[in-house]
Amino acid sequence: MAALPGLTAAEVAARVDRGEHNRVRSTTSRTVGDIIRANVLTRFNAILGSLLVVILVVGPAQDATFGVVLVLNIVIGVVQEVRSKLALDRLAVVVAPVIRVHRDGAVRELDPSDLVLDDVFDVAMGEQIPVDAVVLDASGLEVDESLLSGESEAVERVAGEGLLSGSVVVAGSGTVRAVAVGEDAYAHRLAGEARRFELVGSELRAGTDTILRGVTWLIVPTAVLLVWSQLNADQSLREALRGSVAAVGSMVPEGLILLTSVAFAVAALRLTRRRVLIQELASVEALARVDVICVDKTGTLTQGRLSEVDLVPVGDGDLEGAGRALGALGAADPRPNASLAAVAAAHSDPGWHADEVVAFSSARRWSGADFGPDGCWLLGAPDVLAPAGSPARTDGEAFAAEGHRVLLLGTMAALPSTQPSAADPPRPEPVALVVLDEALREDAADTVAFFQEQGVRLVVLSGDHAATVGAVARRVGVEAGDAVDASALADDPGAIDEALAEASVFGRVDPYRKRAFVASLHRSGHVVAMTGDGVNDVLALRDADIGVAMGSGTPASRAVARVVLLDDSWSALPNVVAEGRRVIANIERVACLFVTKTVYATLLALIVGVAGVPFPFYPRHLTIISSLTIGIPAFFLALEPNTRRATPGFLRRVLLFAVPAGFTAAAATYAGYAIAGRAADVSLVEERTSATIVLFLVAMWVLSILARPLNGPRSLLLGSMAAAFVLLLLSPAMRTYFALDIPPLPVLLAEFGVAGLAAVALEAGWQGARRVVGPDVLASLGSPADPNRRTHA
Repeated sequence: MAALPGLTAAEVAARVDRGEHNRVRSTTSRTVGDIIRANVLTRFNAILGSLLVVILVVGPAQDATFGVVLVLNIVIGVVQEVRSKLALDRLAVVVAPVIRVHRDGAVRELDPSDLVLDDVFDVAMGEQIPVDAVVLDASGLEVDESLLSGESEAVERVAGEGLLSGSVVVAGSGTVRAVAVGEDAYAHRLAGEARRFELVGSELRAGTDTILRGVTWLIVPTAVLLVWSQLNADQSLREALRGSVAAVGSMVPEGLILLTSVAFAVAALRLTRRRVLIQELASVEALARVDVICVDKTGTLTQGRLSEVDLVPVGDGDLEGAGRALGALGAADPRPNASLAAVAAAHSDPGWHADEVVAFSSARRWSGADFGPDGCWLLGAPDVLAPAGSPARTDGEAFAAEGHRVLLLGTMAALPSTQPSAADPPRPEPVALVVLDEALREDAADTVAFFQEQGVRLVVLSGDHAATVGAVARRVGVEAGDAVDASALADDPGAIDEALAEASVFGRVDPYRKRAFVASLHRSGHVVAMTGDGVNDVLALRDADIGVAMGSGTPASRAVARVVLLDDSWSALPNVVAEGRRVIANIERVACLFVTKTVYATLLALIVGVAGVPFPFYPRHLTIISSLTIGIPAFFLALEPNTRRATPGFLRRVLLFAVPAGFTAAAATYAGYAIAGRAADVSLVEERTSATIVLFLVAMWVLSILARPLNGPRSLLLGSMAAAFVLLLLSPAMRTYFALDIPPLPVLLAEFGVAGLAAVALEAGWQGARRVVGPDVLASLGSPADPNRRTHA
């Protein structure tokens, strides 16, 4: 189509000055300012910051060591997430949709955000309408507004009719004029919903928030109790405040939120190196829970590049005339689908003039054109255009059973109606069968094998003939029964549920059936990932827990997907799933460390408050323990490989481990403190050192449970933390700095005995819990995936 004049540069500038533009931006991640605010301005940073101020006023600088840890945590979180943001934003440019806009008599490709009111632009099949518009010219233009209205039927649009932003072109093309942009558009937020950074629907986030809310309610009354009890124990105000800060500061699992954000950001950054764009960081968690992946045949199992391998006459069909008709059909459609493009490449254009063109639609599965004196020709699926039992239908099914894609070319007196009310499919006079072939992806078989080994079910949903889909699925190793023709299934959900229970390969699946299949899997309790690249996949991509689009797919599919495979390599998907599993399984593991600390810190504060004795620690003592048994190990453990699929029950499992472990640690620590206090000639500093030694040893045993199986790196991590503590105790300078003094040998031996009993109790409780509730319930705690297990991560 020739370029229309459109707006001039001056007219565009004037509209931009008036604010009549479409710059309602949605980014792949938070802005740098948002990242800094999110990592700095938190209620727990406010609590710890307030405690830091108190210590700087009343105590020595050594007790403010936790402030250094606080600052380092913030810096690490900001740096990691900014690095991920920059990488994500660079990749987002690669897949950003463009709009062909008519300005100053020429056609330019622009970002949708650069549109202004009254801009004239082109739309075509597979594109999402970025603004509200009115149609100026149309060629078989049909749009799907189901993402806005829920109505599942495509509607035809002609000149003078309106288009809503967010609707998707499913057939044909047209030229339109923008009538509402930016905030005034009907659904300006729709395309950005899948890109915006937000942690929604996250069990991990919800469970963590529950823990943090509980801690918030405990902090203030515990602090008041401690100050009151310390003053009653003849401690000075300065000493009372130092003890209270130590107790309250340890109750805050400040690193848990930070580590979660860092793990998400690192996962996204790792995936960018594999050319995978994560459009919503929260989707990393959902990836860990996927147990069913729905895939299309074309572009996923096969390369998606079709070639014509044979033209077979039907009856006395004229192959020479059929070749000319195929060339004319290819030339008549300015934006042919993959099948028609392959046909057009095999046949030259005879120069016929098309009076009317019906573009291909995945819903009706045929296209056509009226060439006047040269006839009216239709091209589509044999099982749609030919009646059952006819030679064309029978021969087409035979080719399909061999794994080919087959089209039927036929003639009619006139183009049939494309309206939804035209329920009966057209029946052209068959002329020839067009046999197409496409090569398998080299990585398809390995990827299928990986998912089946990992216990992830593969469901193939394709618009092609069921026999073709079944043949391809068998070639790549999909474990499934006979392929099912989805068009023959009843519309009620029960029929789809029953079909999915018996089969995993389906052909003739239209866009709305794909959506229904996803809904059926959800009803069965599955977490579903959907892969696709076409406009016919948009609804299912949107409804799936995780939508995965190909980088070369339609703009509409990329807009609603949360993950985009930029190189169209399905073999990258195991890496995506493995990253998600690594994050959720490891965060659950380290959450047990943080919550255990919260439990024992809270219990010690309450016990000391009720007993009215001096608090057994200075803030610097708990900084040592938190750093060596939680903070540093958690950072490394959170970034380890882990391929175990996550299961519901995050909060239950964490509390099931952390509460008894925290009780044991608190009881052992107070017992060791009391033993040292009753011994003769033991100073308060030695008492506090005794408590520090016991708590460190017990916390190390908790860490050892959660780090199992102890392979080389984990053993080195545990050994390094223990060595650091021993060196600290042996160094006179460090003992002075941290206010530590090793107690007499009898007391020290008694502390080792208390810690040993606590370790026995922890081990017995852990093994007992696994026997009582079952190892599967505690699967991700203390028993990470076998490091030798196959993984693409």
